[in-house]
Amino acid sequence: MNAMLERAVRIALRDVVDPEMGRSVIDLGLIYGIAASDDGAVRIGMTTTVRGCPLAGVLKEAVAMAAGAAGGVTSVEVSLIYEPAWTPAMIAAG
Repeated sequence: MNAMLERAVRIALRDVVDPEMGRSVIDLGLIYGIAASDDGAVRIGMTTTVRGCPLAGVLKEAVAMAAGAAGGVTSVEVSLIYEPAWTPAMIAAG
C-alpha cells in the first residue's frame, strides 16, 4: 500500500466534477476507495448517484484520467460499485 500515492490520487480526483450535481466526486462521496501499490498501480472503487446513471461511463473515464495524471501512477483500474447504495448523506458538508 502506498498512502502518499493514494493521497495524491484523492487530491487529483477533486478536479472531477459530476456535471449534474456540480460538485467533485470526492465531495459527493462517490469514491468508495483508492488503493495504490508501491509500483504505482491504482485501483479505485466508485459509485454514481443512481444505478444506471447515463453519465457513469463519462465519470468513470474522467476519474481514470485524473488519477492517471497524478505523479507516480503507472496504471489505473476503476470499478463501479453500487453497494452500499449512494445517498445524499454521503455529500461532504461545505
